[in-house]
Amino acid sequence: MSGQSDISRLGNFTLLLVACLTIMVGCVIVPGLPDIARRLGVPHAASWLVTLPSLGVVIFGTLAGKLIQRKGLYRALCIGLFLYGLLGAAGAFLHGVVMVFTDRLLLGGATAIVMAAGTGLISSFHDGDARLKMIAKQGMSIELGGVVFLSLGGVLAGLAWFWPFALYLFAWLMLVLVWLYVPVPPTRKDPDDDEETRRPPSNAIRRIYAAACGSMIVFFTAVIVLPYQLHALGLGESETGYFLSFVSLVAVGAAAIMPRVIRRLGEYNTLLMAFTAYGVAHGLFSIAANLPLMVAGAILMGSGFGLSVPLVNHMTVEQSHAAVRGRNLAYLSMALFTGQFLSAFTEFIPGSRSLVFLVAATVAGVMGVVLWVSHRSHRRQTSAVTSPFR
Repeated sequence: MSGQSDISRLGNFTLLLVACLTIMVGCVIVPGLPDIARRLGVPHAASWLVTLPSLGVVIFGTLAGKLIQRKGLYRALCIGLFLYGLLGAAGAFLHGVVMVFTDRLLLGGATAIVMAAGTGLISSFHDGDARLKMIAKQGMSIELGGVVFLSLGGVLAGLAWFWPFALYLFAWLMLVLVWLYVPVPPTRKDPDDDEETRRPPSNAIRRIYAAACGSMIVFFTAVIVLPYQLHALGLGESETGYFLSFVSLVAVGAAAIMPRVIRRLGEYNTLLMAFTAYGVAHGLFSIAANLPLMVAGAILMGSGFGLSVPLVNHMTVEQSHAAVRGRNLAYLSMALFTGQFLSAFTEFIPGSRSLVFLVAATVAGVMGVVLWVSHRSHRRQTSAVTSPFR
C-alpha cells in the first residue's frame, strides 16, 4: 500500500523548500568567507564559521529529538524555522569569537530541528512508494539548494560583506508557507507508543547511522581537498566552483533515480553501490593528472552522495516506529553532521593529497564491507529465528 495523506502540491513543495535549508546553513557565507571572518573579528578561524553549525547539530541533536517528541513534528518545525532565521541573520550583527561561535553553534541546533521535523512530516503525509519518491526529491532539493544558495551568496557578497546573512531569513518565508500550506498531521495514539519511546534505537538503525556518518566523511573529504587538487591542475576559483557545482548536479540526478535502483537492487545493495562509487572516485582523484579523470571521479562522487544520503533518510523512517520517528531522524542528523565535521580533520593527514584521497577510498571500502557483512549476518539471524525447522 502506498499513497499520501491530506497535503497539497504546494504543501509538498514547501517541505522540499525546507530541505534546502540543511545545506544552506554553511554554504551561504562561503563565497565571501575571508572578508566576513575579518569583519566578524575571527580572521584566523574563517573555516570554523562554516563547520561550527555542523558541530551544533551534533551537540544539540538529542535536544532536538526531545523537542520533536514533546511538541510534535509540526510545532517543532515552526520553532526550528523561526530560530534558524533569527540566529542566521543575527550573525551579521555579532563580533568576536565567543558571540559569533556561540551563534553558529546554536544555528546548528536549529538546523537539527528543521532537518528532523521536515523529514518527519514528509513521512507523516506519505507512505510506501510515494514516501520513497518524496524523500528522493528531498535529496534533490538539498543538492539544488547548495547550487542556488552558493550562487546567491556570491552575488550578495559582491554587494557588501553582510548581505549573505540575509539569505537565512528565507527560513521565515518558509515558516509562512508552512502555516499556509502544510496541515498539522493527524495524531495516532498507539498503546505501544510509551514503550517505544523508552526503547533505544535498534541495531539496524545504528547501522544506518554508521552509513550516514561514513558517507559524509568520504564526500566532504573530497569537497575539502578537491580545490587544492584542481588548482594544481591549473583551474582557478571560478572553474573550481563550477566543478563542485557539477558534483552537486550529478548528485541530484542520482537521487532522482534512487527509487528505481532500490527496487532493482534493494536498500543495502544500493548503499554498497554508493560506497563503491565513493571508493573508485577517490581512487581516481588520487592518480588524476588531467581533467577527464577528475570529471569521471566527480560523476562517481556525486552518484555516491545522491544514492546514499536520501536512502539513509528513507531507511531511518522505514525502521522507526511513528512514536520515535522524529527522535531517530534527529539522531540521523547528528550522524550526518558528525561525518561532515570529522571530514575537516583529514587536512591533518601527513603526506600528499593523493594519500588523503587513498585514505578516503579505504574508508569507503571498509564501510561498504562492514555494511554488507553486518546485513548478511542480520539476515541469517532473522532467518534462523523465523524458520520453522530451527
